[in-house]
Formats: sequence, C-alpha cells, structure tokens
Amino acid sequence: MAVKTITIDMAAYDALARRKRTGESFSDVIKGHFGEGGTAADLLQAASRHPVAPEVAESIARVVGARRRSRARVPSLCLTSTS
Repeated sequence: MAVKTITIDMAAYDALARRKRTGESFSDVIKGHFGEGGTAADLLQAASRHPVAPEVAESIARVVGARRRSRARVPSLCLTSTS
C-alpha cells in the first residue's frame, strides 16, 4: 500500500491520539471518521460502536413505520385510474 507523509499541528495530533484505540493506526482513525466510501457492513460496524438507547430505537422504528404507511409516499400516478 502506498503511503503519504503529512504534517499536522500538535492540537490535531492530540485529537487523533485521543481517538486512537489499541491496535489501531492513525490511518484507521482518520478513515473511521471520514470513511472510505463505505458499505452496509461498515455502517453496521460503526453503529455497533455507538449504541442507541432502546427508547430512541423504538421511536425511530415508529417514525419509519409511519412513513411506510403514509399515502404521501405513493406516486400520484398510482392513485388515479386511467380509463
């Protein structure tokens, strides 16, 4: 893998170092924050690092369910008959 050397100030270095976990490189920290394009698996992995309170998850599920049932989602062409 190709590498590049960058110069950052001490405040930026300290911010990266605070977020760096054991076994993680600074590149891992940066890519974790800014992403690499991402896949669904990346999203699930990121979500597992930031747990959501059960009440919040239930609230999100209610909103998603309501949006799925909303007639506003049905294109107007599907609502009228063409006879």
